[in-house]
Amino acid sequence: MPDKEKSEEEKTTEGEQKKDKSILYMLKPLIDRVPAIAKSDRHVPFNQKMAWLIGMLVFYFIMTNVFLFGLDKGSTIDLFASYRAIMAGAQGTLMHLGIGPIVTGSIIMQLFTGAKIFKLDLKNEEDRTVYQGTQKLVVLVMIVVESFPQVYGFLNPSTNLINSVGDFPARMVIFSQLVLGSYIVFLMDEVVSKWGIGSGISLFIAAGVANSIFTGTFNWLPSKAGTSIPSGVVPKTIYFLQQSPPGSLASGSYEELLFGIRYPPNTILALVGTVAIFLIVAYMESMKIEIPLAHGRARGARGRYPIKLMYCSNIPVILMSAVLANISMFALLFWQHPMMSQAWGLGHNWMFGGYPTPTQAEQWGIQQTTPISGIAYYCSSVQGAREWVLPLIYPEIAPVGFGGIHRPQWQVFAHVGVFVSFMLVGSYFFAKFWIETTNMGPEAVAKQIQSQGLQIPGFRRDPKIIQKVLERYIPTITGLSGILVGLLAAGADLIGTVGNASGTGVLLSVGIMIQMYEAMGREQLMEMHPFLRQFMKERG
Repeated sequence: MPDKEKSEEEKTTEGEQKKDKSILYMLKPLIDRVPAIAKSDRHVPFNQKMAWLIGMLVFYFIMTNVFLFGLDKGSTIDLFASYRAIMAGAQGTLMHLGIGPIVTGSIIMQLFTGAKIFKLDLKNEEDRTVYQGTQKLVVLVMIVVESFPQVYGFLNPSTNLINSVGDFPARMVIFSQLVLGSYIVFLMDEVVSKWGIGSGISLFIAAGVANSIFTGTFNWLPSKAGTSIPSGVVPKTIYFLQQSPPGSLASGSYEELLFGIRYPPNTILALVGTVAIFLIVAYMESMKIEIPLAHGRARGARGRYPIKLMYCSNIPVILMSAVLANISMFALLFWQHPMMSQAWGLGHNWMFGGYPTPTQAEQWGIQQTTPISGIAYYCSSVQGAREWVLPLIYPEIAPVGFGGIHRPQWQVFAHVGVFVSFMLVGSYFFAKFWIETTNMGPEAVAKQIQSQGLQIPGFRRDPKIIQKVLERYIPTITGLSGILVGLLAAGADLIGTVGNASGTGVLLSVGIMIQMYEAMGREQLMEMHPFLRQFMKERG
């Protein structure tokens, strides 16, 4: 009888577990058929991991230089021109969408899982597999969703291709290349994650930002057609020092080198600002509060739980960049897209966002994707000191120094004020939201510490006690870190960055490089001491 009762209880428990399984398990047959990179069933040596890492990095740069076949480059409009460094993409190439679909898919899955809409326990191996498989499906959907609007209004096929195969097949050729390129990037990210070190997405962001900063600093090619003035900061400075007669630097050349009145964005001020942001972020990454811990059973075993000043990392500004990119994208679609511009109330409405015509953009020296009025303008990032310092100090040069458009000083102040406020407030709330939905809040961290058999010396071994101690620090540091990263990103945009890397891009690259360096250190340590690798495997 006891054996029969036990078996019935086990059956009941199994039935309840099946009933509690997430609805995402219905997608498992489809998930199993999605092509993916297999994880190694053995230990991958450090040298091989570095080889895979470098190989994917080289392949990434190759893809940024392979242009889409049949594309009419002359009529191409880049929806994400201001966010290229962050999206790790290149206009008109196989990397046109960059990491956008992957990041968007990841954010959607994390938000839905954190909000308990998808009931998954990521500590459970089976649930984690379903989560990762569903994320792949979401990424594939986002690739299609982001590719489709591009081929109708912004990435136009060439006349020769249209005449050869017709308009619809020609657009499908562009569409298929976008999808293929984005999916290859997704597989490259998996290769780095499973066979290399760190994350492929982080690697590509850092590579894109580093490339922008390097070319913005040392590029000797002319910045504009018909001129011989180099676009890079260093060669441009040397050029002005060599070409300008003695005494002539005071009559405009200093302003050009500092602010880039006629040849932005690579200026001495932007280079100084970029270096300053690197140093400030590197210093802030090392600042932390350490909570002392002791093992409940192993006497003498002690440790510390670090709470970094940058506790939420760069996540708030990534999410804010996604919000700003979407505002800019939809405003541009409603202004210029053949179908969406006809929408009642929003179509071609300057209050939502107005953009220059091709003639105006060429005359004013700005891109067609730069908003000049409406909500999109006030929420757009300030592209360096050229856009706000000069119009405030020298109103007479405002038509040249401020995108060719004469604006009253109150409008300049309003743009700067709205943008900075938007970044600070948005980053603060995103930091709070992100911590609570990713198990980094006081309650979740207390449970993690308790599950590892650790406790705070001098306190009872109770997760509620640990939670109360953590509540003194984590909520305050979370809000402060969100405000700080928002302030750093906005400040870098106000000063300007070389190569149009953007303040957010510089922030991301510094954090990624520090994390990559730490990951390499851990890999080398485990390579030298195999028992540590076994220990980490058992703990993970």
